[in-house]
Amino acid sequence: MKQYDVIVVGGGHAGVEAALAAGRMGAATALVTFRKDDLGVMSCNPAFGGLGKGHLVREIDALDGAMGRASDYAAIQYRLLNRSKGPAVQGPRVQADRARYRAAIQKIVANAPLVDVVEAEVTALAITGDTVRGVQINGEVMLHARAVVLTTGTFLGGKVFIGDKSFPAGRMGNAASTILAQQLRGMGLPMGRLKTGTPPRLRRGSIDWESLEQQPGDDIPEYMSFLTDRTIAPQVSCAITHTNSQTHDIVRANLDRSAMYGGHIEGVGPRYCPSIEDKISRFADKDSHQVFLEPEGLDDDIVYPNGISTSLPAEVQEAYVRTIRGLERAEITQPGYAIEYDYIDPRALDLSLQLMALKGFFLAGQINGTTGYEEAGAQGLVAGLNAARHAAGEEPVRFSRSDSYIGVMIDDLTARGVTEPYRMFTSRAEYRLSLRADNADQRLTPLGIAWGCVGPQRRHVFQSKLEALLSAKALLQSQTFTPAQLQAAGHRVSEDGTRRNGLELLGLSGFGFDVLETLHAPFADISDEIKDQLTKEMVYAAYLRRQESQIAALRSDEARAIPSELDYSQISGLSRELATKLSMARPKTMAQAARIDGMTPAALVLLLARLQKQEKRARA
Repeated sequence: MKQYDVIVVGGGHAGVEAALAAGRMGAATALVTFRKDDLGVMSCNPAFGGLGKGHLVREIDALDGAMGRASDYAAIQYRLLNRSKGPAVQGPRVQADRARYRAAIQKIVANAPLVDVVEAEVTALAITGDTVRGVQINGEVMLHARAVVLTTGTFLGGKVFIGDKSFPAGRMGNAASTILAQQLRGMGLPMGRLKTGTPPRLRRGSIDWESLEQQPGDDIPEYMSFLTDRTIAPQVSCAITHTNSQTHDIVRANLDRSAMYGGHIEGVGPRYCPSIEDKISRFADKDSHQVFLEPEGLDDDIVYPNGISTSLPAEVQEAYVRTIRGLERAEITQPGYAIEYDYIDPRALDLSLQLMALKGFFLAGQINGTTGYEEAGAQGLVAGLNAARHAAGEEPVRFSRSDSYIGVMIDDLTARGVTEPYRMFTSRAEYRLSLRADNADQRLTPLGIAWGCVGPQRRHVFQSKLEALLSAKALLQSQTFTPAQLQAAGHRVSEDGTRRNGLELLGLSGFGFDVLETLHAPFADISDEIKDQLTKEMVYAAYLRRQESQIAALRSDEARAIPSELDYSQISGLSRELATKLSMARPKTMAQAARIDGMTPAALVLLLARLQKQEKRARA
């Protein structure tokens, strides 16, 4: 029998970040996984980041997580999505080499202090009363801990579907976690089924690349980690092709043979990553859909055709794939499949990702109803931090909608639950002007330092960047220019007699650093990284000043917690409809209560009055 502070169950993206975070916090941690060699496996597409997702990777990195560093090591193509739009909605993305990513993660985990990797199957939770005490592995050995983090991904009750064939699996080639699933179902937790899917994998050498449109990466890469300062792996192009009417005819004629459309799957799939069956059924007016051909690695002969996920029979997959330009002779190395798995309603969690019904039990990743590596990794980091704090007898840390995309995601999950796998988008964040990917370190690294989860290297890099930013701002503010001086230099500004310093000019249209350097030569000495950062900050400066009062109000509301046992039916004046909605939603804070459908200012006043009355009674 071995005693740990924290046990993490599952070695996927959530589990790795949870274990590493707990270890950085000083907790003796066990990472229990079926196979040590599977740490760092990318189960689905060979890419990280994107719109909203890239923000999450940067936030994980800002708190010293592994995903950003590992994806930079593995990156074989960099692309900044939405480059033509404002910085707030731009998303860094990398095409990743699967083998390099797995090697990077395994090296980070192997070198992590206080983290033991245990190869085993968790067959039961050890529970005393309302508290988790550890886990049973392989049906016999007990591992004890003060906190347990469950990150089962698609393995919990996982079932793979290809046409009318199905079998238990966590992903293709890996066993499902069935014994643990049975225990959780027997605990009366609010559980359901969700599904996701993958496309068939293709042999690279069987594709006619010459006939396809090439998609190169960016000339100037946007790295995923704030610690990366150079491109590490050789860069490659992807390719783009399209489905056509013949493709659609084959899929349409075989819809009844699809596991999803044939009624074999009860779980709901991700709306924003639909299968080819979904696309053809829901968008019947479209005669073509894009397919991105993404190499799975520099030395890998496998290509991932992003855009044609399916659960059709293997022979139908081969037929429709070969109707697509460039894929006429494509060889399928592994058929696409759908996978259905158990999840727990995330409204059963508090904002620290602890299950409210069971002390010391934290959940992260797809078990909370999310989809994607980035969403899983971010939750894992939060759960690992809070599991370590719980083990140490400390109060949990919570993220706000105003300070991070992590906060937006956790608030969405715990307040609203999910009806389909949750995916992050920039549109989910009401304060996205200040929650940019470029400033994730400025927003979160100071918090990480205060919590003790940021190592010395990142602390040094961050503090050096902060000093450079402050120095550059001081230099820009030290030089002021009159409208007459600016007019004489050929720049049109309002002739209002106001002197403007360099930082203020940076916020005006037409005054980039190329212009500022002609006004004052020392401005050219500022590094390119700092110039880029300051330019993005000043683009939104005026808007951010207006937003500060909204953020202050939100933080005030979030600071007022609502007891989980509050009886809403006893609040005089509250409508029965709202009392029912509040009882079902169980908001954790006043801010969450305010976002419940149908909530009125008058009802919020009644709720606030009840909380104040209870607080006064508790102090008496």
